[in-house]
Amino acid sequence: MLEDENDQVPEKLEESGMTLLGLVGIKDPCRPGVRTAVDGCRAAGVNVKMITGDNLHTARAIAFECGILKTHENLETTESVVEGVQFRGYSPEERMERIDKIRVMARSSPFDKLLMVQCLKQKGHVVAVTGDGTNDAPALKEADIGLSMGIQGTEVAKESSDIVILDDNFASVVTVLRWGRCVYNNIQKFLQFQLTVNVAALVINFVSAVSSGKVPLTAVQLLWLNLIMDTLGALALATEEPTNHLMEKKPVGRTEPLITRIMWRNLIAQALYQITILLTLQFKGRSIFGVDEKVKNTLIFNTFVFCQVFNEFNARKLEKKNIFKGLLKSKLFLAIIGITIVLQLLMVEFLKKFASTERLDWGQWGACVGIAALSWPIGWLVKGIPVSGWQVPRLRAPALSNT
Repeated sequence: MLEDENDQVPEKLEESGMTLLGLVGIKDPCRPGVRTAVDGCRAAGVNVKMITGDNLHTARAIAFECGILKTHENLETTESVVEGVQFRGYSPEERMERIDKIRVMARSSPFDKLLMVQCLKQKGHVVAVTGDGTNDAPALKEADIGLSMGIQGTEVAKESSDIVILDDNFASVVTVLRWGRCVYNNIQKFLQFQLTVNVAALVINFVSAVSSGKVPLTAVQLLWLNLIMDTLGALALATEEPTNHLMEKKPVGRTEPLITRIMWRNLIAQALYQITILLTLQFKGRSIFGVDEKVKNTLIFNTFVFCQVFNEFNARKLEKKNIFKGLLKSKLFLAIIGITIVLQLLMVEFLKKFASTERLDWGQWGACVGIAALSWPIGWLVKGIPVSGWQVPRLRAPALSNT
């Protein structure tokens, strides 16, 4: 503080005789990895929007730095960057028409964020919102998925969100997206696998009961199938880790069915093969192998179980022909396959009274395994068949980032 000779503080500082030493600029830089995360979201079909209370020029500069705006596509357009007052001033029709083109909204209020989420949902988008402040709470609550920040986030924001990001890192959104798609894909794998088992078992027992009055698969054997295929099969397929291929696919729209046409193609092909083979064994098995009725039924039961074991490999990849890619990384999957085979061996060879089975010789075991193994080449061939019009129009899923 400057004082004059009378120890009085002057009301105005003298502006003469000063020398400019320099300028100091203060910047809050983007966190490392944010641009990579934004690029990853865009590659996965997620449209990232930034809604901020900063002024228009600051918001635009940050958006360029983060990769939300691209130089080659956004320099000449003014619809990509708007202010909150401008967005509120649109008529409902104009707002719905322009909302997909908006990438950045500056000088926004909590109502603007909420209005953005509501408009996107009206257009059928699946909306995720990230935020840390109390003013983000309405948008976090309204969004399909609200993600709040665990460190800097307020308690109101955390209570309004569905997921709390503990490290306050936007890159964690990509991790959430990756694992979410993995879980969805694993559910589809298990559904395809389980429906194949149920369809084949139902048709085999129904046709046999109607034609001869006898069923080849007993109640105990069907319960055994459900036990090893429901429990062990679910563990094997539901614990598959995410792959990079999942992030190359577009988001799934709200109206797309859980069981796609690709799944129906795979399911029907495998079920028809199993039904054909097992019905052939049911009506011609005794003459083909020269065995009695009990051994024939054991052959049907054993072949059916091994068909599911081999088809479990097919279910790992719904679309890809190479079903063995990444197999060695799935230790639990391999362990469950091994446990299933051992349990089936015990069931056939040592639990005859319990399972109503007869012991099989080496040739009969080889025939069961060989017949079941044909599901691999069949699956490979079927996946080469195009499914016309299988893909329901997919919707981009905007992820809103509040700053």
